[in-house]
This record gives sequence, structure tokens and C-alpha cells, in this order.
Amino acid sequence: MLNTLLGYFGLGLVLSLSGIGSAIGTTIAGNAAEGALKQKPEGSGNYMVLSALPATQGIYGFVAFFMMLGNVQSGDATGGFMTFAIGLCVGLVCMLSAIRQGQVAANGIVGISQGHNVFTNTLIYAALPEFYAILGLVGALMV
Repeated sequence: MLNTLLGYFGLGLVLSLSGIGSAIGTTIAGNAAEGALKQKPEGSGNYMVLSALPATQGIYGFVAFFMMLGNVQSGDATGGFMTFAIGLCVGLVCMLSAIRQGQVAANGIVGISQGHNVFTNTLIYAALPEFYAILGLVGALMV
């Protein structure tokens, strides 16, 4: 019973933490985009792409949730604790990488609004924190 509860709590953590990170990351970049629209409205397409980047970590949490659901439902004695531990770790990695990615994207948005040609560089820099969220998801799927 306790293992099952821990497992479902872990599932909730991976889903909620990754979603919270994505929500924070996208709003950080979105706030920068709103300000940038006042200075350079023709860059709105670039702003939108950069603002949407942190949303992917929420998707990774959603994928991890479904992939780990079987661990809890199997009734294995260690499945619940394992799902809890993986859910906590992957959820934290996704949350923190989404927040930091949003900050990188926000800086790029500001740079674009000031007339600098930094869209491609910002995409590359913003992909770096996402790499760790992908590693967390892959690690969760390997267990």
C-alpha cells in the first residue's frame, strides 16, 4: 500500500514539477516578448518561438508520467519507491531546466528587440539546458 502511494506521488511530482517549470519558463520569456513588442514589433515571430521553448520540459514530464505508470500498476514491491525517486529527480531537472531556458530565451528576445541578430545563437544557447531535461527523461526510461 505504501509503495503504491509513493509511486503515485512520484508520478504526480514528475508531471507537476515539469509543468510548473514550463509555465514559469514560458512566462519569463513571454514577459520579455511583451516588452520587446513595444520596441520592435516586427520580431514577434522570433519572440514567439523563443517563448515557446521552455514548454517542451512539460512534455517530457508527461512522457515520463506515462512511461512510469506501469511501474506503479505492476504491484512490484520496489516499483512504488523507484517511481517516486525517478519522478522527483526528473521533475526537478525538467523544472529547473525550463526556468533557466526561459531566462536564456528572455535575454535573446531583449537582444533581438535592441536590433541585434541573435535569434540563431539564442536557439543554440537555449538548447543547452534542454539537453539535461532530455537526459533526465532518457535516464528515467532506462530504469
